Amino acid sequence: MEFSEKLQELRKSRSMTQEELAEALFVSRTAISKWESGRGYPSIDSLKEISRYFSVTIDDLICSDEMITVAENEKKEFADKYVSLICNALDILLAILVFIPAFGNGNASSETVPLLGLSGINPWVKIVFVVIIGVTILNGICGVIITNFDKPVWNRHRLITGVVLSILTVVVFITTRQPYAGIVCFAFLVIKGFLITKVKQQ
Repeated sequence: MEFSEKLQELRKSRSMTQEELAEALFVSRTAISKWESGRGYPSIDSLKEISRYFSVTIDDLICSDEMITVAENEKKEFADKYVSLICNALDILLAILVFIPAFGNGNASSETVPLLGLSGINPWVKIVFVVIIGVTILNGICGVIITNFDKPVWNRHRLITGVVLSILTVVVFITTRQPYAGIVCFAFLVIKGFLITKVKQQ
């Protein structure tokens, strides 16, 4: 008997609904539904909770092959979260461009200034810089918040958004002849690309 069938059997033996079991285990009803339909396995911590709640051993709940799958899934989830947190941190770290002198202050001046000190360029260009950096930072903050929820799809979409924004910042800064800011953004993009590729290969 597979884990999904055993969990259903244990739940029904106590005449519980999926919602009631979810509350007892401090997980979502969606998680219980996914486990019972065989579309996924709980984490090792959740397995411990299930075995404790129903007073059965983990060996009674899950076979060795399924346990390997659980361990692999958990390892992949951890790697995904780790990469996501680093990418989010890089998005937030883009705030350094607001404070460090990384922008050329127009053709008439050879000095470099921080974003807020820009005065020798078209005001609309400065607004574009502020908006794109602001949106990227906001994306990173949202990503940190989303990482704390069990929503891998949301996290994946936010990660894609972060990469797109990084590409956009590089293009904007290079086309407006802001090489220092462009190099910083390009370095962040390379790190993101490397980490995401590494996780995909696992």
